[in-house]
Amino acid sequence: MTTAPASPDPIMEAIGHAVAERHAGDSDSARRKLLTLWSEIGVTGDPLHRCSLAHYLADFYEDPAQALAWDIRALDAADALTEQRVQEHHAGLRIAGFYPSLHLNLADNYRRLGSFDAATEHIDAAKTHAAGLPRNPYGDLLRGAIQEVAEAIAGRDRSPRASAPGSGA
Repeated sequence: MTTAPASPDPIMEAIGHAVAERHAGDSDSARRKLLTLWSEIGVTGDPLHRCSLAHYLADFYEDPAQALAWDIRALDAADALTEQRVQEHHAGLRIAGFYPSLHLNLADNYRRLGSFDAATEHIDAAKTHAAGLPRNPYGDLLRGAIQEVAEAIAGRDRSPRASAPGSGA
């Protein structure tokens, strides 16, 4: 089910345009635009903007330490979000739906850095939050990625995943 945004949001639209630009092949320009947006909204800006922006920026970095810094910012911003703010942006969104992906990304970065205890903590959180995901292609994709990262953690595998969002960025 797709529901239209409750009201236009120029920052979210700018984030979407930059992400589309990246998918069209211009990663450098898209990253610069997102970093400029980050500078404009700042670390105390709207948590929805910070969460979305940091979540997407993490995917621009193949270095797991750089990606981790952005993923931590995204999780911190999600923790500051209210359901009301999410609903103002898009009636079909729920904060709970953000957490499986956020914890998955953290687990994957910690795993790649060899911090397997921290990776296990976040993959367990991702599994817990994934229970609320819908049975649709997006939910199935996340559940599959969670399983893939969990297996890599168990095997103490630090290699990049070919299916990770930032791979080949």
